[in-house]
Amino acid sequence: MLSYVVGRPYEETIDGATLPRSAPGERHEKICDRLHREMAASVNGLAAMQLLPPRARVQITRTTFLCPDLALVTAATGKLFLAIEIVSREDHHYDTVTKKEIYEQVRLPRLWMVDPRYDNVETYHSFEFGLQLKSILAGSEVLSEKLVPQFKVVVTDLFAS
Repeated sequence: MLSYVVGRPYEETIDGATLPRSAPGERHEKICDRLHREMAASVNGLAAMQLLPPRARVQITRTTFLCPDLALVTAATGKLFLAIEIVSREDHHYDTVTKKEIYEQVRLPRLWMVDPRYDNVETYHSFEFGLQLKSILAGSEVLSEKLVPQFKVVVTDLFAS
C-alpha cells in the first residue's frame, strides 16, 4: 500500500506562476491509492515504463510543472506518457480545462480524467490535432491501456467505498 499524507496541499507551476492546490479529500486518495496499486503491479517487469509516486512534480515545459495524481513515464526518456487526473470537486475547472489544455499542447500520448462526481473515467489519446476522447467508461466497463497490457480495472471497483 502506498503511504502518503491525506490532506497535504501541494503546488503546481504554470508558465512560471505558482498555483497552490488544495489538499485532496479521503475519497480522492482512496481512488489514487487503487490506481497506483494496480498500475504498480502492471508495470512491474515492464522495462519501458516507470511509475512515479502520487503527485510527483513533472516538468511539462520549461516553465510548467504539474503534479498528476498518477504519472507514468517512459524509462528511456523520462517523458510523461500517461497522466491520470482525479477531478477535484472544489476546483474541477482547473483539472478538466486548464490542465487538459496544457497536456493537449504538449501532445501527451495518454490522459485519463477520473471523475468521482459521476463515477466515470474519460480516456484521451493524442493525435495530430490534440487530444481525442476515446472513451467514457462507467459501471462494469474495464479501464485498460494496450501499452500496459496487465493493467485492467473495472470502473465500479475503482470507485468502491
